[in-house]
Amino acid sequence: MEYIIDIQNLKKSYKKRKSNEIIEAVKGISLQVKKGEVIGLLGPNGAGKTTTIKMMCGLLLPNEGSVIINGINMAKNRLKALRHISAVLEGNRNLYWRLTVRENMEYFSGNRGMSKKEISARIDDLLDRLNLTEKSNEMVNSLSRGMQQKLSIAIAILSDTEIIFLDEPTLGLDVEISYEIRKLLKEIAKDYNKTILLSSHDMPVVQEICERVIIINKGRIVTDDSVSNLLSLFDTKAYS
Repeated sequence: MEYIIDIQNLKKSYKKRKSNEIIEAVKGISLQVKKGEVIGLLGPNGAGKTTTIKMMCGLLLPNEGSVIINGINMAKNRLKALRHISAVLEGNRNLYWRLTVRENMEYFSGNRGMSKKEISARIDDLLDRLNLTEKSNEMVNSLSRGMQQKLSIAIAILSDTEIIFLDEPTLGLDVEISYEIRKLLKEIAKDYNKTILLSSHDMPVVQEICERVIIINKGRIVTDDSVSNLLSLFDTKAYS
């Protein structure tokens, strides 16, 4: 079987600036993802989730191992692999602050070669789903952090890539916006046939959105199972 994401033996270590101590952030992670799967990377802070996602997105080079995206080796043809990926990472929202909400959406959609009619219909749909219609003509730099996060996710969906990576998509957001984002992610995985991989330290978020969960701790995968199986095993809604 050919997987849309195939990760083999990823390793990543860092050297601390002051002490020169070597920190092993990721210690040989391997995983395979089928097209259309919605997967959660679950684990405590410092487990290696974000480092793993950044290597899968091509933002970090692994010390060892390989990242294959839709049959393309990231190390050998990074630009071609990246055409299949959209990502929303903490601190990297990639929005144009002096453009409006709609202008941002039009710009990033236009980069993918869709017709104006397709772009307009998709934008209207996502603005409605995220309750952003009334904000469509507002400047991005005037939006709250939660609104900016919703816009970033909408742009990732509009980019028309098969794969979306999300790093802690609801972290620090208020209850209402967090709910809207979780609801949207469930819908677009089905309606837009996206493959979604998101990281979180919050089991309720993963439980609501994902069908499969991979628990990472101290740079290693300790569990890879369906959400339903894990809930029946641990009988809990929180992982710590």
